[in-house]
Amino acid sequence: QVQLVESGGGLVQAGGSLRLSCAASGRTFSRYAMGWFRQAPGKEREFVATINWSGGRRYATDSVKDRFTISRSNAKNTVYLQMDRLKPEDTAVYYCAAGSSVRTGQADSEYDYWGQGTQVTVSS
Repeated sequence: QVQLVESGGGLVQAGGSLRLSCAASGRTFSRYAMGWFRQAPGKEREFVATINWSGGRRYATDSVKDRFTISRSNAKNTVYLQMDRLKPEDTAVYYCAAGSSVRTGQADSEYDYWGQGTQVTVSS
């Protein structure tokens, strides 16, 4: 069992920045691909970004790719989501996920473990 714990969410004004962190408990963290998803009230869970086990391949959805950056530190068993130039439409609960057999990394079903989520609220 892998446990994931997100942190770094909060309230920020439009145009501001936040950095989310996701700490993993497993000693085999370096072999898991990682992803970030988000869910706004009344909406489906949405893919945000993914990163492969080595950190050499990264992908983010079009709505955030020019503003958000996913990264990881295998030494620290942690994945990050740097969010810049935040917009009110970024308001959501953000979830971290880990998977051992990830392909594109864009589908919920590719991931085996999920964190509890952290709230991000962007005021206008």
